[in-house]
Order: sequence, then structure tokens, then C-alpha cells
Amino acid sequence: MPALKKTALTVISAALLSTFVVSPASAVGKDASDEQPKPPAGMSKVGGELLGRAGTQVKLGPDAPVLPKELTGRSWIVADAESGQVLASHNPHWRLPPASTLKMLFADTVMPALQPKTQKYTVKDEDLANLGEGSSLVGVKEKLTYTVHDLWLGVFLRSGNDAVHVLSSMYGGVPKTVDAMQSHAEELQALDTKVVSPDGYDAPDQVSSAYDLTLFARSGLQKADFREYCSTADAQFPGAEKDGKRESFGIQNTNKLLTGAGGVEPYKGIAGVKNGYTTHAGNTFTGVAERDGKVLLVTVMNPSSEKPHAVYEEAADLLDWGFAASGKVTPVGELVPPKSAGTGTGSGKGSTASSGKDGGQNGPAQSAKAAASEGGTGAGIALGIAAGVVVLLAGAAFLVNRRWPLPDLVRRLPRR
Repeated sequence: MPALKKTALTVISAALLSTFVVSPASAVGKDASDEQPKPPAGMSKVGGELLGRAGTQVKLGPDAPVLPKELTGRSWIVADAESGQVLASHNPHWRLPPASTLKMLFADTVMPALQPKTQKYTVKDEDLANLGEGSSLVGVKEKLTYTVHDLWLGVFLRSGNDAVHVLSSMYGGVPKTVDAMQSHAEELQALDTKVVSPDGYDAPDQVSSAYDLTLFARSGLQKADFREYCSTADAQFPGAEKDGKRESFGIQNTNKLLTGAGGVEPYKGIAGVKNGYTTHAGNTFTGVAERDGKVLLVTVMNPSSEKPHAVYEEAADLLDWGFAASGKVTPVGELVPPKSAGTGTGSGKGSTASSGKDGGQNGPAQSAKAAASEGGTGAGIALGIAAGVVVLLAGAAFLVNRRWPLPDLVRRLPRR
């Protein structure tokens, strides 16, 4: 009898472990102080009922690794970029200020309309009006001419709000851009998001969520140009004219997991996407990485840790866990496809619908060639080559890249 009881207990324990949903404190050692902000009681359940619950949600299998300790982000999510399965989450629908990670939605909305990227635009004084005080800038100047390619490098590498406002002017103005971004967010079923400013600068009522930011990244990564820019480590940006010749200066991506700047160890297989910081948002980050054929997306919002690079460290820890846990956990939800994925129709505003030509933009070969010839360096070339094989998700217009970054090639590419 004792042996039978022991066996029964073992079976029961394994069954319980495979469906266990853990609390924040038991899962990650998060500070439970009453001084810490608390998520709202009722959050969205888009993607699954568990994703609407407060705290950490994970269903560990018998051989699954435990979640990293000392995660302090108010909200985070780890998901399979291809299948959309959410491996684990922590308050993923908590509506928080997004900072410059909102630029992913800006790019996914506006980029398809501003083609070709070689088109030129001369900046007007009014294009740079109303920039938020203390905005991050790439150095766009009035009365100088830039290509669309130049401006997107300024958006993704230097998080330049000046470049965002110029591109918004080219799109039809900031109000039109904000409306289009809001419509595209709704098309993507990113219902936690309220867009007030296209650049993510702190504005009243402007919010998003870790879940929505991950949807923006997943949608944007369907586009060859988006992949090129978000994975470019450094590039040359046009400067002033001197003695009849246009000068240039170097810019580096602010994503430290990509560049290794500031003493942060570059993450093997990282290929973008976007980081941000404002006073109200704190640090925010969405990243995509590939390892052994598996592609994961992670978003971390506003860690409370006082470590200088906590948002990158926690994102890297979650990616490590996700790769180790893949196939050993039961998903707690999913990244939903766009509304049009079920019908094959697009919204017309940044839609991912296409005729199979890589999000309606340059194909992989053209993207790689452009990245090499137009001054971009980093992982963009590898991504352009690696994204050559795509399949349709459930026969819909939403493209899912089955071959994503080639990390070995990425690591060999020059960083300077």
C-alpha cells in the first residue's frame, strides 16, 4: 500500500505541475510591497482568459525550467513568433505608457505608404514643430533633403522623434497619422492601445500593453524593410552641406541587446525590435530572437529594478527561459491574428495583407541588396536573406516567416 500511495502521489503531483498557474511572488520573486503599483482588476482577455488575469501565468510541464527570478517588469510576455503561442506572461494586458516602442506601430502603419524608400523630401520648418521637450532626436534639419530610407534609419536606430514627425508630414500630417495608427491597432486586435502621439512621447491617455506591443512587432516583422531597419546596428546619417558636399555622421541603434553598447552583452540571435524610455513609461523593450530554428518575441515594460540595464537583462532572461521551455510548457494564450486574417482582406492602413511578396514590399533579395548598398549594417542583410520562405497562416493574408534570422550570420556581420 505505501508504494501504491507513493506512485499515486507522484502521478497527481505531475498532473498538477503541468497545469500550474503561478503567482508573481512564487514565480519570479517580485517585490510584493504595497508601494508597488497594482494592475487593474479587469483586464482584456484578448488571446485567452488567462491573459486577462493579474500576476504571472505559466503552465509548466514536468521537465520545464522555472521562470527566472527577480523579474521586476510591471508587465511582460514571452511568445512564439511563428505559432503565436504565449509561453508565459505577467499582466500582459496592463495598459501602460509605451514610450518609443509605439514607434513599431507607427512604422507598421506608415511604411507601406511611403514607397519607394529612395524618394526624397525637403524638410519644412513646420515639420519639426511641436516636438516634445527632451525628445530623442537623430538630427534632422529644416531645409535639408532626406530619403525615406534615411528617415527610417533615424526612427529605428536613434528613436528620432524628429524623423517620425517628418515621415508623418509625408504621410499627410500628424492627426492623419494618429488616426491611421489607431485604426491599424484595431485591425491587429491591439485593443489596449490608445494613440495620441505617433512617436510614443508621453501624452495624456496614451497607453498600450505588452500584449499589443508584441502584436505590433509580429506584424511589422512581416515586412522586409521593417526587418532591415529594426535589425541594423549602425549606419551613416546625412548631415549638413559643407563646401557644396553633403556630410554624414554615424548613428548607432539604441537597442543594446543588438549592439552591446553600455556594457550590455549582445544577445545571440537577436534581430530587433525596439526599445524606449520616458519619465512616465520607464524603460520598455520588445525583442525578437532566433535559436535552433525557434523564433521568440518578448516584451518587458517598466521594470522596477534599479539596475541600469534591467529591461535588457530581464528580456534576455525571459528569452533564455523561452528557448529552454519551448515544447515543455502548455501555452497560456495566443497572439491573435489581424481581423482581416480570417477573410484575406486588409484595412488599407498598414495592413499586412499582400499578394505573397513579403508584406507588399521588397523581396528578400532586394532587401539584402538595399541594406548593403544604402549604408545599413547589422542584421538586416541576414534577415533579408533568411526571410525567403514564407507560408500563409490558415490560408489568410497574414504572412508568417518560417525562416527567420540566421544567428551565425548575424554574429559575423560587422558592428562598426
